[in-house]
Parts: sequence; structure tokens; C-alpha cells
Amino acid sequence: MEKTTKKITPSQIRDLLRTVQDVCARFQLVSLNRQIEVLEGLLAQNVLIDVAVLGQFKSGKSSFINSLISKSVLPVGVIPVTTAITRLQYGEREQVVVSHFDGTTTETPLKNIADFTSEAENPGNQRNVSVVDIELPSLKEYAGLRLVDTPGLGSVFKYHNAASENWLPEVGAALLAISADRPLSDHDLELIRELTRHTPNIILLLTKADLLTGDQQDEVIRFFQETLKRELNRELPIYLYSTRAGADRYKSRIETEILRKLTANRDIEFRRMLRYKMQSLVQSCLNYLEIALETSLRADQDREGLRAQILNEKVNEDLTMEELGIISRENQLQTRPLIKTHLDKFYAPVAKKVIAKLEKDISRWKGNLWKLTRRYEAWMSEIMSEEMEQISRAEHRHFFGTLNKSHVSFTRSLLAFRKFLEENIRNVLGVQLAEVEWEIEVQEPERPDIFATKSFDIHLDLIWFLIPMCIFRRFFERHFLDGVPREAAVNLSRLAAQWEKCINAVIESMRRQAASYIRQELTTIEALLTGTECRTEEIRRLIAELKEAAEGLQS
Repeated sequence: MEKTTKKITPSQIRDLLRTVQDVCARFQLVSLNRQIEVLEGLLAQNVLIDVAVLGQFKSGKSSFINSLISKSVLPVGVIPVTTAITRLQYGEREQVVVSHFDGTTTETPLKNIADFTSEAENPGNQRNVSVVDIELPSLKEYAGLRLVDTPGLGSVFKYHNAASENWLPEVGAALLAISADRPLSDHDLELIRELTRHTPNIILLLTKADLLTGDQQDEVIRFFQETLKRELNRELPIYLYSTRAGADRYKSRIETEILRKLTANRDIEFRRMLRYKMQSLVQSCLNYLEIALETSLRADQDREGLRAQILNEKVNEDLTMEELGIISRENQLQTRPLIKTHLDKFYAPVAKKVIAKLEKDISRWKGNLWKLTRRYEAWMSEIMSEEMEQISRAEHRHFFGTLNKSHVSFTRSLLAFRKFLEENIRNVLGVQLAEVEWEIEVQEPERPDIFATKSFDIHLDLIWFLIPMCIFRRFFERHFLDGVPREAAVNLSRLAAQWEKCINAVIESMRRQAASYIRQELTTIEALLTGTECRTEEIRRLIAELKEAAEGLQS
């Protein structure tokens, strides 16, 4: 790990953060709020170093942590498992505390952790788990660290604010798990770029190394090194790992070269992490101040003309918001037809299956027409609810086509907006727009409540006492059986409508997120273009102060 020549204390970071906050308040730099919030949170927390294990789903993250701590704590499976951020640290006694998004907490035995962190037991994070904290006496050797297991990246779905990509700013050291049997993907490279803004400690972990021979392992490592050099112009440490062949050897190297060094230098590494994140924030702030300085220097020119040049029709807020609205509406209109098309194939099998069950059960029902009808309705409600729930649970991911399309389209619109704005500022003022973190969060829709319809449009059972069942029972049994296909069609239609409502609500949430990003950015730029007159010397002084502070962080 890198050693510093000058000790930068959290107190100094806190003072510099206050300076940046003051600058942001003066010039309405609302786009930097997220970075500021992260640093405020870190300064208020314990000096534990979060060692995050990140990567695509099914890259072996949970298995790696279980192997590393020599205890099968985290659930693993043949399908993507982890749904919530899980943190493991030293504690005097074994305990698990589950934090929920509503602020409540739940303590649970370690053996029940899968109820909160696995996709099978907590699908779509229905329990609204924010984070799961596990304390283990066996982690005493790493008392200054906290191992963090994250949901897999690479899916459009991120469970609330605790999802992996939203948690990236919290990273202290990052172990990027990549399965050794697949190439380094564009998504992996993009994640490394993103991590570079948040931590100086990035390590590649090639899991499932037992799938390759020794020569193949060397070949994969060379390929990764060459790709990193070509695409990112940098080198990163690469470690092999397997929970099978050679596990003890791989584990010993990681413990010695990574975990123990981080533990021994906890205070230094924490200051280094704070310093690194502070540098990123200061640089972003300086980028915005350069824009402010250029506009201030042009105070005698046509300020409205300058504004028109930068905020031209290509970045017009009304047009952009209208585009986001069109994306939302068009995809919402397609949601129901897409779901219905997928559900149509279940109509005949469900009707056939329910008819067979009804023929078997109805002969055992006793009583008059009123009792027979009530029994039928209760039976049908239970059976149809079960059938719809099974279909919903097994098939719901096939309903997310418009959600996927919306996410891609919203992201594309944000990137286009940002690109035009960057080009205009560079062309007009000759400065570079600061980098921002724009991630549209997608909360996977919760499954709707399933309920069935009633059997009769006209309740003949109200005159049950006039109908001799010994004569007409067979007629009513046939009526019930003939009604099953309609029940199947109606309930499949209702299932489609319920999912449509849930999915379209998430699409609208994404539209609001995208609109919020754009409004924040335009608010920041507008403030810089209209509020900097006669402030040239003030801006120059602030730039000089921040540059001096940034130099101090680098020393």
C-alpha cells in the first residue's frame, strides 16, 4: 500500500470539506451534493475500512468471502443469490442485525441470514433490507476491516439505495471479482473507471481459477494486464482464487498481501481514502469554478448571449423534459400488451389443470346451492390465487421488457444532454465540465397481491330454497366447470393489469430521477452564468485556495 510523506488528518479533511460546502452554497453547485454527503458520512463513522467485493452476478463473491473467513455464512446458489448489502466485521459475540429502509432493525440468528439476503427467501428485497451487519469473533485478526458482500452488478435492477452501484462511493478498498473462465468485459472496465473516482485500492480477483490449467491461468492474467494497459492505461494487482483446488494457497496470499496490510495500517489507509475522495470532490468543484471565472471575465459582454450560446436548443430543458415524458408514456403503453402476450400461453394449461382439480373435488362437496356456491367461490379463489402466484413468481422477469427499454432510453437521453452541455461549455468558455455521478436507480417492482373473481354474474344461490339440488346439482356442477376458462382468462388479465401498474410506477420513478438530474445540472450552470458578475477576484481567490488545498492532499 502507498505510504504518505505528510500526515493529513480527518480534521483537516473536515475543514476543507466545509470550504467546499461554502463554495457550493455561494455558487449553487447542487450537482456536487452527492459527493459531499458521502464524505460527511465517512467523517462521522468509525474508521473501519470497507473492503468491498464487487462484480457481475455469479462471479463467486459470496463463495469467496465464505472461503476467506472459513465459515459458510453467506448464502450461495446456482442462480443469482445476494439481494442486499451484507457487511461482516469483528465482534465479541456472534450477532446479525438487519437494518430496514424504514429505520427499523431486526436481530436474527446467523443461520437465518438467507431469509433477508437471498433471492430465494427475499425475492426482489421484499423485506426492504437496507444492509445486514454480521459480527463474528473469528474476525478479530481483521478488527479494523469490514468485508462487504454486494448484489451482483450487470443487471438493470438495483434494490433501493443499498444496491451495489449506489454503494460505490462508500468503498475503501475494492476487490473486483471476475470469473476466470470469461474475458474482461466492457462492464468490468467501466466499473474500474467508476471505482477509480472513489478509491485508490482496486484489486482484480480472478475467481474459479480451478477451471483453468496453470498455463491458461498465466494466459488469462497476461490478457487482463494487456487489456487494462490498452483500455485504461494503468496496472492493477491481480490475484487468483478458487474455493476448491489450491484454496489454502490462494487464501494465504490474499490474507498476507491485502487484508493484514490494510489492518496493520488502518489509520493511514483511512486517511488515504478520505484524501482520495476529497481530491475528487475538490477537482469537481474547481471545474465548476473555472466556468464561473470565465463567465465573470465576460461580465461586460452580452451575458444573455453567452447564456444562449451554452444553453441552446440542444440542451433546452423543456425539450429534454418532453423527451423524457415521451419515453415514459410510450413504454408504459406497451407494458400491458407485452405482459398479456407472455401470459396468453398459460391460458389453456391453467384452465385444463383447474378443470381437472375441480372435477376431482366437486363430487365430495355437500349441501344446498348456497353452500355449494360459497364452497366453489372459496375453492376457486384459493386455486386461482395459487396458480397466479406461481406464474407471477416464475415468469415475472419476462414482464420487464418496457422497464429495460425505459432504463436504456432514459440513460441515453441523460448522456446526450450531458454531451451537448459539455461541448457547448468547452466551445464557448474553453473549460471542461466537471464529472458527475448519474446513475438511474431501478427498484424492481414488488409482486402485486393476487386475488380471484367470483363465479356468478347473477346470484341464483339467493333463491336456493326454491331449487331442488337432487334434480339440478349436475347442471350447476357443469356450470362451475364451464366457468373455469373464463376464470382463467379474467385472472390472467387481472395479473397483467396488476403487474402493469407496478412496472409503470417504476418507469415513472425513473423519469423523475432523470428529470431531477437535469434540473440540478441546469440549476448549477444557470447560477454560474447569471450569478458571477463582478466576482472575478473572489472566484480567483477561491480557485487558488482550493488548488493549494489539493496540492496539500497530494503531498
